[in-house]
Amino acid sequence: MRRHHELPFGAEPVPEGVRFRLWAPGAQSVLLLLKEDKCPHPSPSPQAGEGVRRQPLQPSPACGGGLAGGFTGVLPMHPEAGGWWSLTTDAAAVRTRYRYRVDGMEVPDPASRYQPDGVHAASEVIDPAAHRWTDTGWRGRPWEEIVIYELHVGAFSADGTFASAIPHLDELAELGVTAIELMPVAAFPGERNWGYDGVQLFAPAASYGRPEDLKALVEACHARGLAVLLDVVYNHFGPEGNYLHVVARDFFTQRHHTPWGAAINYDDESARPVREFMLHNALYWLDEFHFDGLRLDAVHAIVDDSEPDIVSEIAATIRQRITNRHIHLVLENDHNEARRLARQQDGRAIGHSAQWNDDLHHALHVLVTGQTGGYYSDYADRPIAHLGRALATGFAYQGEPSPYREGRLRGEPSGELPATAFVSFLQNHDQVGNTPFVVLINGRAPEILHHAAVAIVLLSPQVPLLFMGEEWASARPFLFFCDFAPQLAEAVRQGRRREFGQFPEFAEAAAQDRLPDPTAETSLSASRLDRAERERQPQAGWLARYRRLLALRAREIVPRLHGMAPGGQHRLLGPAALRVDWRLGDGSTLRLLANFADSAVALSEPAADAEALLYCTTPEAPSNRLPAACAAFFLLPAKAAAR
Repeated sequence: MRRHHELPFGAEPVPEGVRFRLWAPGAQSVLLLLKEDKCPHPSPSPQAGEGVRRQPLQPSPACGGGLAGGFTGVLPMHPEAGGWWSLTTDAAAVRTRYRYRVDGMEVPDPASRYQPDGVHAASEVIDPAAHRWTDTGWRGRPWEEIVIYELHVGAFSADGTFASAIPHLDELAELGVTAIELMPVAAFPGERNWGYDGVQLFAPAASYGRPEDLKALVEACHARGLAVLLDVVYNHFGPEGNYLHVVARDFFTQRHHTPWGAAINYDDESARPVREFMLHNALYWLDEFHFDGLRLDAVHAIVDDSEPDIVSEIAATIRQRITNRHIHLVLENDHNEARRLARQQDGRAIGHSAQWNDDLHHALHVLVTGQTGGYYSDYADRPIAHLGRALATGFAYQGEPSPYREGRLRGEPSGELPATAFVSFLQNHDQVGNTPFVVLINGRAPEILHHAAVAIVLLSPQVPLLFMGEEWASARPFLFFCDFAPQLAEAVRQGRRREFGQFPEFAEAAAQDRLPDPTAETSLSASRLDRAERERQPQAGWLARYRRLLALRAREIVPRLHGMAPGGQHRLLGPAALRVDWRLGDGSTLRLLANFADSAVALSEPAADAEALLYCTTPEAPSNRLPAACAAFFLLPAKAAAR
């Protein structure tokens, strides 16, 4: 089987050769440059901040005689209505290198499928149908079955490539996860990056491998029963290598601003090509690479006054066009907009499947570590109440003022949503890497509380997410890393210092001097997983514990999640203790009793029958009292739950 999502832009192989199409409104001329020779003098690139918008590219005269960059062929492209330029030619073929010259300035293709020599160099014509897929029977996995394992391709294996990740997939299947989530893979500047600085949204990063290598990774996952989600970024482009400011200034707008500068133009009269660019990008990954879903990064930072906005239009388009397999759309959304997670009567998602539940993480983190600086300050007052609300009804903030956000109201009521509309986690790339000294949860919390927190995430009805290495309590950090040009690299180093000013442990200058350099290659190498850790204690014990918990989830909880009632019930049992009940799809009740205090709590009624106990993190199970630092789950049959 061959898979090809035909793009209305970029380079598309056709019977006549290759069709090239570029949106360059305002351009007076566009030339197609073909067959680049190797050139040690790439054209200069826009840089961060104001420079991205105001520093024009100039052709590089240093190579290739009269054709900058060593190109040996030049063809004029034809203007079309709406600012489009196109050309179909048999002078190009698969693997041909090409660039555009827009009013004298050379740029790679913004819709390139591959940038073999990086985001500043020539694009390569790719045949999307060359890969012969063998996973023809794959229809994905229902959302209720999903347990997500988030990983960074460059840090997951020793070689840091798509191909080198494949030998480790059996470990994940044996662990009990059912989906991997790749941090963004769109091409970024340099050799290493978290992925959120992508600038070529259709091109897998060359440092990870070719497009066919990514397809092979997806196919290998499917062969093992693993779904594959991809993290995508539609709120901004990275600060280096974004040539869209040169090609199509209308791609951005000064009407709105984001933390990364001028916003992407989703909502004025010239925005339709911009919206189509992002719509096709989402469909491209799902169709051409056979991903099972997308995680949309920081949609709260997308400014769009349209109705529907681009986030809703992407979801509606995907739901309309892909109906023959399970597709999962997950949001990161600090606004806690419950309406985006609405369900049909049969419980299926209308648009988005779920949202990352930062509220649950933050409340749980405060309880097990005592840390209350920065955004954790919103949960410092009665964290147990915030945790109970987040476990039972989704968000802790459902319209209340957020002190951390200067009293702004945050969130919408979420009690009418099922627990599976939320993704819970104890760690993820943000909560590990976006801290000053990257102290992991196993370095912050006592083991007994850490164990309780893990059990809550893995056995609660919300869809759990693990971050790579978490399953064996890896001691390796996950540092922030990037590989920008020198001037921008220094700006990043200083920016990280300012960002961490909110953390009390970072207040002193001496502490700031110990901050790892995000631009150093060692920040990536130090972040790579060390699988030898798994053979030692206590890591081997943690790995066995995660396997046991995930097996229990698969056997006892997953089969009961479909059709479960919206919301849940929670009540406090003490200053740091709670009970949560969820009505599952078969009428049974899943009950959690948790106590994060260092002393036991007396119970006014027995916890449940002993035979209903699923799991307890302490040797003593709850009966008439709830032990200290304990989390216990009970599964009550329908009749017993009704009493």
